[in-house]
Amino acid sequence: MTNWKVILNIAKMHLLTKFKQTAVAALGVTFGIGAYITLVSFMTGLNTILDDLILNQTPHIHIYNEIEPSKKQPIALYDEFKNSMNVVHSIKPKLSQKKIHNALPIIKYLENKNIVRGALPQIKANIFYIAGSIDISGNLTGINVLDEAKLFNLDDYIVRGSPEALDHTENGILLGIGIAKKMALDVGDRIQINTTTGEIFPLKIVGLYQSGVTNIDAIQSFANLKTVQRILGEADNYVTDINVKLNNIDDALPLSKKLEQEFNLKAVDINTANAQFETGTNVRNMITYAVSITLLIVAGFGIYNILNMFIYEKMNDIAILKAIGFSGKDVQLIFMSQAMIIGFIGGILGLLVGFIFTNIISTIPFQTQALPRVKTYPINFNPWFYFIGMLFAMISTFFAGYLPSRKAKKIDPVTIIRGQ
Repeated sequence: MTNWKVILNIAKMHLLTKFKQTAVAALGVTFGIGAYITLVSFMTGLNTILDDLILNQTPHIHIYNEIEPSKKQPIALYDEFKNSMNVVHSIKPKLSQKKIHNALPIIKYLENKNIVRGALPQIKANIFYIAGSIDISGNLTGINVLDEAKLFNLDDYIVRGSPEALDHTENGILLGIGIAKKMALDVGDRIQINTTTGEIFPLKIVGLYQSGVTNIDAIQSFANLKTVQRILGEADNYVTDINVKLNNIDDALPLSKKLEQEFNLKAVDINTANAQFETGTNVRNMITYAVSITLLIVAGFGIYNILNMFIYEKMNDIAILKAIGFSGKDVQLIFMSQAMIIGFIGGILGLLVGFIFTNIISTIPFQTQALPRVKTYPINFNPWFYFIGMLFAMISTFFAGYLPSRKAKKIDPVTIIRGQ
């Protein structure tokens, strides 16, 4: 039966008698784990911020009427050309309205589904911002502002004002910060907009909107749904877009296909709309984890080399241990215990170093127009990173100690003593 108390005491004495080598091995694990925690926390935090910049305001499913050519041309209606190959040039889009027919019943139908978190109506209109004698083209989107803030985090992109201010102001507008700078306007000022039909409407600026994408901020503004319906001279049921938020993003593609078939509308899922962005995120995450794991593997090789040196320096000790009755397995456990002790101490210190570094980074000021609400460098304090770091430290030190310990197990004490 293995006497763990004796084995651990011998392992401890070996480590203490070669304290410098032990410290170097532990520091290798410490800085490997510390660098892993710092790098993966910072990079995933940055990736999360970049993802949120695009995806927070992107619906899981966007429903609208697509302008497209008629699938059946008039020539296809004649029976005499039924079996012929017809070539029609310069096909024009069919005359179709932007309005979604029966939009409100469709929204109610979606909200009754368990997989749907919310479905919100929108109205998108092309307008002109009037600046003296100059008209600046732009987009005005009619929304239910409080629902947008709840489901799509709109309030994270309002740099001045609040969603409540727009909700309580009948003729209010949430103006894009790019337009505000061009026209030297601020919260509380009034702006005139011109519709494509020539109607002019004055609106009060109740907030400034900044998405972080310059081209969008230069044209985009928001107003209450009813305000935009009144500006366009449309009825209360006039809706041009429906944005759907799901409980699980994986349901977006199958549901979008189903909605297209049921309602004869265009339904675009989030993965299709942001395929390139998702690819970039996956590549960044892959690089982050590859570099992080490499750091841990390098630390493991350091432990392997140091334990190899231990064995060569402790040949006499191994021979004496076997001569007085210790089995090869006992000797192997002694060196395995040394490796695990180094891994445990180095891992704990590494987690502490990583935690300290990430906290320091999270206090460093970081300001950019692309991320208006971010004031410091983003850090992802995910407990799983610490668990994975500690687990990898123990696994890497286990294998780093296993190979040298097998060599110690096979040493013949007679050969060592005879050589002395």
